[in-house]
Amino acid sequence: MAKVKHIALIQFKADTTPEQIDHVFSALLDLSESIPGVEDFISGPNNSPEGLAGGHTHGFVMTLADAAARDAYLTHPEHQAFTQNALPLIEKVTVIDFEL
Repeated sequence: MAKVKHIALIQFKADTTPEQIDHVFSALLDLSESIPGVEDFISGPNNSPEGLAGGHTHGFVMTLADAAARDAYLTHPEHQAFTQNALPLIEKVTVIDFEL
């Protein structure tokens, strides 16, 4: 089975504080360590000089064991709770997945 890369590009609302952003990524790290099938997680602020970020300010990449693990992650109650808490801080999010 092919591994899945789960990539999210995020634009936080203008009034979101650095502490709130840190909390979002800390919570994502916790998710990556507690939900089965997540193999790795990395995140950070955009620092590309190309000017092609489309307003996205941060991003993360998660590797999941396979599409079934990705699907289980997306519907996991901890992920659902995270999403409900994080979305009020987010202006725009773009997500893509692809298999390796």
